[in-house]
Amino acid sequence: MFNLHTRLTSSLEKGFLEQWPEQFPALHRATILRNQHLAFQLLYRLDADNHARRFSLKIEGELAPYVTLYTVEQVPVLMPCFLGKVDDNYLRTTPGLYPDLLQPIHYSNALFFVKEQLRSLWINVDTKGQVEAGIYPLSLVIHSPEGEELRRETLEIEILAADLPDHGLILTQWFHCDCLANYYGYEVFSERHWEIMENFMRTAVEYGQNMILTPLFTPPLDTAVGGERLTTQLVAVTKNGDEYTFDFTLLDRYMDTALRAGMKYFEMSHLFTQWGAAHAPKIMATVDGEYRRIFGWESDATGEEYTTFLQDFLPALITHLKERGLDKACKYHISDEPNDDCLEQYRRAQAVVAEALEGYDIMDALSSFEFYKQDVTKMPIPASNHIEPFLTENISGLWTYYCCAQHTNVSNRFIAQPSWRNRALGMQCFKYDIAGFLQWGYNFYNNMYSVNSINPYLCNDGEMQVPAGDAFVVYPGQDGHPMVSLRLVVFRESLEDIAAMKLAASLCGKDAVVAAIENAYGKPVRFDDCPHTADEMLRVRAAVDALIKENV
Repeated sequence: MFNLHTRLTSSLEKGFLEQWPEQFPALHRATILRNQHLAFQLLYRLDADNHARRFSLKIEGELAPYVTLYTVEQVPVLMPCFLGKVDDNYLRTTPGLYPDLLQPIHYSNALFFVKEQLRSLWINVDTKGQVEAGIYPLSLVIHSPEGEELRRETLEIEILAADLPDHGLILTQWFHCDCLANYYGYEVFSERHWEIMENFMRTAVEYGQNMILTPLFTPPLDTAVGGERLTTQLVAVTKNGDEYTFDFTLLDRYMDTALRAGMKYFEMSHLFTQWGAAHAPKIMATVDGEYRRIFGWESDATGEEYTTFLQDFLPALITHLKERGLDKACKYHISDEPNDDCLEQYRRAQAVVAEALEGYDIMDALSSFEFYKQDVTKMPIPASNHIEPFLTENISGLWTYYCCAQHTNVSNRFIAQPSWRNRALGMQCFKYDIAGFLQWGYNFYNNMYSVNSINPYLCNDGEMQVPAGDAFVVYPGQDGHPMVSLRLVVFRESLEDIAAMKLAASLCGKDAVVAAIENAYGKPVRFDDCPHTADEMLRVRAAVDALIKENV
C-alpha cells in the first residue's frame, strides 16, 4: 500500500527532504505576460511500505509543448551563513542538504518517490510570445507503471494581452574564464575553451545578463597578495626596448563571442589590484622573444613604469574599440571595493588613466560615501546595505551590488536564504530607478584568494570563504553547458518584475505603480527590508499585473 502526497507551489518556496507537501502554500492560479517565463513546483512525497517507487508523469494542456521539467537537487551546504551575521529571514543556519541545483529530468519524465523524502519537480513555462492571451489549464498527471492515473494537479495560467519590455538594467555577474578552463581541464583559449565560454555566456544572457567581465589582463580579483590566477589575458603585449605594441586579436574574438551570445556591454577588467589600487594587475608580455610577466604585485600602481604602460595601452585600446564601433559599450574599473583608508591611493591611480578614459564610464564597487562626496568617483556602485546616502543625492544612473557582506536585512541569494528575499531586488531597483546591478559570482569555482579550484557540486562556499551560493549561480555540466540553480531562475523573475513594473508605469505612471506595490506589500519598499513570505512578493506582482490588465 502507498499514498502519494502532492502539491503545486510557487517558485519562491524551497522544500527540504524531511518536509511534507502540505506544509507549503498551494498554487492554483498564475498570471504571466505573453513573453514572460513562469516557474512553479510540484512537491511530492511517498507514504508507503516500499522504499521507493517510480511513476510516470504526463503534462496535459495547450501549454504542454512550452514546458521544460527539472528535478530540484539537494546540495551539501557546510557554511550556510557567517556565524552571528544573520537575521530572522534565513530558512536555516545549520549545515545540511539544501535545494538548489536544477537538473533536467531523466527517464522520460519519470518521478522517483522515495519513502519519507520530499522531492520537488521544477516546471518552467516559456511560450516565447507565441500563445495568445487567455486562460490555459496546465495539468501534471502522475501514472502508475500500469498506466493508472494516481494524481492530477492543475494550474490555471492566465496570459495577459501584453509583452514585457526589456528590464532596462545593465546587469553584470562576473564571468570567470579561468574557472571554466580549470574545471573542464582545457587550455585557456583553446577551441574547446571558447566553445564552453560561449555556452556559459548564452545561459547568462538567457537569464537576463547583458554585460560581461572582459579580461584585458588577468583580472586582479580574489587573488592572494603575491599569488596569481591562471592567465586569461586577451591583449597580447610585446615590448621592444621602451616601446609597447598590442595585438587585440583575442579581445576581438571574445567580444564577438559575447555579442553573438547576446551581450550588449563590456566591463573591462580592473586596471589596478583589488582593495586599494596599490599594484598593477598581472600582465604578461613577449620581451625580446621571451614570454614573461612584466607587471604584478611587485609593481607600484602609480610608478613610472606602469604609468607609461597605461598611457601607451589605453589610447591604443580606445582607438581599436572606436574602429569596431564598440567604445561606448565599454565601462572601466580602477579597483574593486576600495575603502576610506585607500581613498588617496585610489585618487592617484585614477589620475593615471583619467585623460585616456575621459568621456568613458569609470565605475567601481565601493560603499564609502566619501569617494563620491570628494568627487573621487562620479559613478560609484554602493553595496545595497550602504546605498541610503547615495539615494539621498539623487545620483542619475546609480548602480548597486551585493556580495557576501550583504547578509542582514537586504536582498541576496545565498542558498540558505528564501527565494522571496532574492526576488525582492526587482521592486527595490524599480522604485529607486537603479540603472545597473553587479554581482561578483556567476561561475567562481575557486577557493579564497584563488589558491586552488574547487568542485562546485561539493563545495559552494569557497572552502569557508563566503556563505554557500555567493560565489556562483550556475553549475558546470558534463557536456560543457551550465546547469542553472533555482536561485538564478528566481533572480530572472526579479528582472521580469522590473520589466512588468516599467510596462505598468508606461500605462498609468510610476507613482501609481509604486503606490500599488506598497499597498500590496503593506509597507514602503526599501533596500534594507525584504519580504518574509512568498505571499508578500506574489501579492506585489499580482498588483502590477492587475494594473497592466486594466490599462492595456
